[in-house]
Amino acid sequence: MSSDQLLAGFHAVTARLRHAPASIRLVYVDESRRDRRMGTFVEQARNAGVAVHTVPASRLDGMARGLRHQGVLAMAQPQALAVDVDELLDDVLEAGGVPLLLVLDGVTDPHNLGACLRTADAAGVHAVIAPRDRSVGLSSVAQRVACGAAETVPYLMVTNLARTLRSLKERDIWVVGTDDQAERTLHAVDARRPMAWVMGAEGEGMRRLTRETCDELVTIPMLGAVESLNVSVASAVCLYETVRQRS
Repeated sequence: MSSDQLLAGFHAVTARLRHAPASIRLVYVDESRRDRRMGTFVEQARNAGVAVHTVPASRLDGMARGLRHQGVLAMAQPQALAVDVDELLDDVLEAGGVPLLLVLDGVTDPHNLGACLRTADAAGVHAVIAPRDRSVGLSSVAQRVACGAAETVPYLMVTNLARTLRSLKERDIWVVGTDDQAERTLHAVDARRPMAWVMGAEGEGMRRLTRETCDELVTIPMLGAVESLNVSVASAVCLYETVRQRS
């Protein structure tokens, strides 16, 4: 079906099997792989009631269109995660949670997005937010790199990022941007409160309006020769400072 979503690789397909097996229409596996990992995967899929087809690796390569599939592909119905920031926050607060958001201002590399989603899932982030006009979408590459996190962490693309940040502030969410020119370090942030970490684009940093909308700007201490960190690494550093404080 043309509306199907292509899932590639063990992590992405296994995550969908775990969270929404009924959404998977077909699974294709490399007929030449007979190792333990593949055997366990096939058993899991069949136990979930999913049809598994063994096909030549060449057919998988053609279907994957350049994606690294590890001998596993699935055709599945797209899953609807949260699509509205306010509704998501209402659900978090109703469940007694402390909102934690990751905002990516203009990340255009799907590998970086996938890595950010993976870290966001691990750190308990409730959603990743990005502007619609200058950010990468949730492509198959991003989903593969996310290793299943694209199935669990809402990726919300908004029309006006500055307006969204102001809306978050009106809901008492502290908006903290990362900037290598800031005077305070991330360790000075009280991350126990409801908060959103804002990361800038690769090489360019945050846009001026985004920077001006933040409640606070902090820097990540850099003690070596390099001047900055990859956005996915910087996200991990900041998010796990939050995890540390909230623990």
